[in-house]
Amino acid sequence: MNNVHLTDNAVKNHEDLFPNHESILQKTDLEFIMLFDNWAFDEVIHQSQLDTKIRVMLILASTIASQALGEYKVMVGAALNVGLTPIEIKEILYQTVPYIGVAKVFDFLHATNEVLQDNGVILPLEGQSTTTPRSRFEKGVAAQKEIFGEAIERMREQSPEDQLHIQDFLAANCFGDYYTRNGLDLKTRELLTFAMLVSLGGCELQVKGHVAGNLRVGNDRTCLIDVVTQLLPYIGYPRTLNALRVIDEVTPVQNRL
Repeated sequence: MNNVHLTDNAVKNHEDLFPNHESILQKTDLEFIMLFDNWAFDEVIHQSQLDTKIRVMLILASTIASQALGEYKVMVGAALNVGLTPIEIKEILYQTVPYIGVAKVFDFLHATNEVLQDNGVILPLEGQSTTTPRSRFEKGVAAQKEIFGEAIERMREQSPEDQLHIQDFLAANCFGDYYTRNGLDLKTRELLTFAMLVSLGGCELQVKGHVAGNLRVGNDRTCLIDVVTQLLPYIGYPRTLNALRVIDEVTPVQNRL
């Protein structure tokens, strides 16, 4: 990328993700590229303590939730460039299904396969499931309790009888089928879920629950603000500000003047 109009950091950070990329927009929309890249690939990244791999993982989850298929395909290529494995990429994708629904994920499944195969990856990949039809509920509840504590028992106890099957689905399917899989650890999966919910918008109640869940598994306030900051170029200010408000509701504000 021509660095005459871009900062050295913007050029380097862009090149790390997209080596030898020739930008069409740099020819047609140079002024915009200068504005955006100097901000997103320099100023925003400068604020982060996240390593490049986890930052790209979060962007992948966010672009799926945002239904940004074109950007997602580009970022899958970037993920491979920075060292994510095909299994990690697929597990991020699978993790989105219980949160945004298969109707929204379907095209991303095919797009992921297309990019992976174009990069010489042989499909299908090795299976990562750790549960059986008999164990998925029990292991799912265990995962829920590790993230949310005994609040899970209260949630089940308070559920109307005609909705208890949804609680069973949450335990066995959302957590038993997905959170227990190999390929990503629980702490990373919970951070990815936070990124998805923030990116969806309109899910502030669920964001609040998963802020608390992230705190329990070791993703602290600083980390969550970092995640939201890195997603800002992809989701915009309204959803970013909503997410920050929820973080402030759950965990104390530090160093306020």
